[in-house]
Amino acid sequence: MVLGYFLFLQISVTNSEKMTHNRPTEKILCAERFPMIRLRLPTFFLIFVNRIVVNLKLCHIMIIRVANPIYDSIFKYLMEDERIARTVLSALLKKEVVEVQIRRNEYTNGFRDNISMFRIDFGARIREDDGSLRLILIELQKTWLETETLRFRQYLGAQYANPENMVHEEMRAPYGIPMVAVYILGHRVGKINVPVLYVNHKSYDYEGHEVTQGLPDPFVDSLIHESIIVQIPLLHGQINNRLEKVLSVFDQTFKEKDNRQVMEIDDAKYQNDADMQYILHRLIMASGNAQLRQDMNVEDEYFQAIEDRDTAIMSRDKVIKEKDEQISQKDEQISQKDEQISQKDQQISQKDEQISHQNQQISHQNQQLDRIREKLRQQGLSEDEIEEWIGK
Repeated sequence: MVLGYFLFLQISVTNSEKMTHNRPTEKILCAERFPMIRLRLPTFFLIFVNRIVVNLKLCHIMIIRVANPIYDSIFKYLMEDERIARTVLSALLKKEVVEVQIRRNEYTNGFRDNISMFRIDFGARIREDDGSLRLILIELQKTWLETETLRFRQYLGAQYANPENMVHEEMRAPYGIPMVAVYILGHRVGKINVPVLYVNHKSYDYEGHEVTQGLPDPFVDSLIHESIIVQIPLLHGQINNRLEKVLSVFDQTFKEKDNRQVMEIDDAKYQNDADMQYILHRLIMASGNAQLRQDMNVEDEYFQAIEDRDTAIMSRDKVIKEKDEQISQKDEQISQKDEQISQKDQQISQKDEQISHQNQQISHQNQQLDRIREKLRQQGLSEDEIEEWIGK
């Protein structure tokens, strides 16, 4: 176990102290940096560690390699720990989570078709600003695909419909436990450019004035929920507050170049933070867990299949687009031909009208000649004389 711990721990410090057999037979390794771990190791093991690590100075760890919590299996492994769950949820809610418990209706992805989404429900007691404790439900969902909105709504609907989420007290009607939905997304939401978005509801009267008297009220809280949306792609290593510090372990800019299952974390950022050190320790332990590594491999295979499918779809769409462009060009050519034919038809129609007009004129002239012939006959002229006269 100790060896596994060191194999997933990269230590990069200058001016290492040279270890010799004259040192004591035991050392406490980095107890100040990892207060939850006090490892007493024989000197020969420390000498071995010193030989495989470059530039070591005891207890001045800079870079450590941990499992990437972006994976469902690692994320679940983190959040199953009550202390870590309280740390993460307290940072998200901006309130102290005094007690937290995973509810029995936990949803994990045991089937490849459902691996695109992870869901886990918590019941938590939070401390309000006035010191009172309040029970809330936390619906935490994590996904990397942009097509999961419908399932988000379905899960929320199931929470509202679950009778176990109602509080029954004497002398009053049952009411729903207030609910907070937390969405951890591996993609961006539209053009929203903040890493964490809080969606809270307010109450207004008919005139649009905010109503605060009598609120919060159990009846009103039963019908609404608040939402917290975390956009992982917008986490860029900046730590300006407690929440950004906690979420920094999800920042994918720290993943290894050739192995996305591993994060390279600067341990110095969390030197005096026992809760964050505890999170890092659990991530280190996760990286040495064979079953969790296998689960990450399964997720990689699934998402590689998703990427291959999306690539195939993009290639198909490109071919379809090119075909559509070709068809559009053909249609344009046909349209031009049709226009030319229409122009020809119009010219022919004009010619036909001219010919028809000329025929009418000829017919009118023939009628006049016939009347002239008739008058000449009445005057006693012969047919030859009439034709000769007309010819002249």
